[in-house]
Amino acid sequence: MASEVTGKTYDWGLLKRVMSYATPYKSKFFWSVLLTLSIAAIAPVRPFLIQITLDKFIFFNDASGLLQMVLLMIVLLLFQTVIQYFQTFLTNSLGQSVIKDLRMDVFNHITKLRLKYFDKTPIGQLITRTVSDLETIADIFSEGLISIIGDSLTVLAIIGVMLYQDWRLTLIILIPMPFLMVATYVFKEAIKVAFQEVRTQISLINTFLQEHISGVTIIQYFAREDQEFKKFNHINELHRDAHIRSNWYYSIFFPVVEIISALSIGLLVWYGSKSILNNQVSPGVVVAFIMYVNLLFTPIRQLADKFNTLQMGMVGADRIFKVLDTKEQTLNAGKLKPINLKGEIAFKNVWFSYKQTDEMPNDDEWILKDISFEVKEGETLALVGATGAGKSSTINILNRFYEISKGEVSIDGINISDLELNFLRSQIATVLQDVFLFSDTIQNNISLNNPDITLEEIIAAAKDVGAHEFIMQLPGGYQYDVQERGATLSVGQAQLISFIRALVYNPKILVLDEATSSVDTETEELIQRAIEKLMTGRTSIVIAHRLSTIQNADRIIVLEKGEMMEMGTHQELLKLNGYYKKLYDLQFSSGGINKEV
Repeated sequence: MASEVTGKTYDWGLLKRVMSYATPYKSKFFWSVLLTLSIAAIAPVRPFLIQITLDKFIFFNDASGLLQMVLLMIVLLLFQTVIQYFQTFLTNSLGQSVIKDLRMDVFNHITKLRLKYFDKTPIGQLITRTVSDLETIADIFSEGLISIIGDSLTVLAIIGVMLYQDWRLTLIILIPMPFLMVATYVFKEAIKVAFQEVRTQISLINTFLQEHISGVTIIQYFAREDQEFKKFNHINELHRDAHIRSNWYYSIFFPVVEIISALSIGLLVWYGSKSILNNQVSPGVVVAFIMYVNLLFTPIRQLADKFNTLQMGMVGADRIFKVLDTKEQTLNAGKLKPINLKGEIAFKNVWFSYKQTDEMPNDDEWILKDISFEVKEGETLALVGATGAGKSSTINILNRFYEISKGEVSIDGINISDLELNFLRSQIATVLQDVFLFSDTIQNNISLNNPDITLEEIIAAAKDVGAHEFIMQLPGGYQYDVQERGATLSVGQAQLISFIRALVYNPKILVLDEATSSVDTETEELIQRAIEKLMTGRTSIVIAHRLSTIQNADRIIVLEKGEMMEMGTHQELLKLNGYYKKLYDLQFSSGGINKEV
């Protein structure tokens, strides 16, 4: 994959946007800059004190004055150390405070994005944006912008002091400076490309790891460990090579700076010695200038590195703000929150395609075609059909995970787009066949950390669906940690927990994606009783794989390639001798018992 090049080298608009996150921390920013200016001002003082010590006290054998100067330099060193400590602490604190707020914004934004965004965006890439890319923004404050200001001011302060003391020695020192500027520019441009490649490889590694660790069961089932290891080894080698290239540029640049620094000192010693012999300067001035050279080249060497730190922070910021600027959120323009919602559902001439563009999809791109049906309060509607017929899409539309292309979906006669989004989804409990449980306690997985749902309510719901007994047999009962994705529970146990979750939220509408297809007979009976409890008094939509589970539904719709082929009760559809009858015969024939559709 080609390197991911994003953002300008220095985008001031982007930098301004990053800095806006520092607004709540003005005092930290102010003191960080003030302490940085203090460090820059103090930098030339020590060489100047050493110059005075040599010329006025050591040269005249003044022990008392020498002692005073030594004590003064110790005090100065301690003062500089304290300032450096607070400056480092405050800049890092500022950076971490900014990325804490920014990370919250990113997470909040991601969780509200439409499902179609996640259909085309690798989860590992989003993890990279939320974790490592954000850390580069912290470096803008701790090692980038403020440090660049400090180092630049230090360089200017040192050059100013040197020019004030002896402009001839200063010009001698600055003779090699053009070579340093060229080397710095070449290094900056080369390391920029290398760092961008490193960031791209980190994103690829995160994506690969997230997918393959999540899918490790499939890898082991099909004995693909060695093949996947080879793939990861290739990606890891690319990551290593990108890091080595960046380190190689450093290994060239820093010795070049040292050579140029040594050249400046050599010229200084040569010219300074002649000036001392000619009584043009004092020995203390030459010694001070040698120290000035070291103080001058250290920040210049660091400036190139810190400019790249700032640059990589800007690249990270550009990527993060692209996520934040993604307009894939479901439009929440609805304001209605009816108090006495009945849960009557109506689809009127609904057309839907995953191709969400201004252009109308082609015939083969329609997932649902002119779908119309009604479900009265307390009724049960079952959807049957082959895989890809449009059953799950119907549920996704009802929850507004995707927007329809044409037609109208309403609840109690109100267009679902006119209902407040969170209110809409709070009225619909969806129990999926593939249950997702967080690495947390059973109680928190049921309540989803909703403080309004008490443990007593959870226990009552668990007893209603027949799950209380098995939960109490687990270590810790409702405080038992189910581990990631409920790995320590059986499929049936996880499904029962999802039923309790639906029950405690007391929805008006219940959506069930057949929950009994992957469990044993005993657990299936328990789940079936739980389903009956859940459906009592609620409007229900059931996606049916086993036709035996929906024979008592008030209405059954047969979908075929997004079109409604038949609708009626179980007995009515059997009499039609059409699609439903064929599906029924396929499942209950001697060779097709319990097959799913």
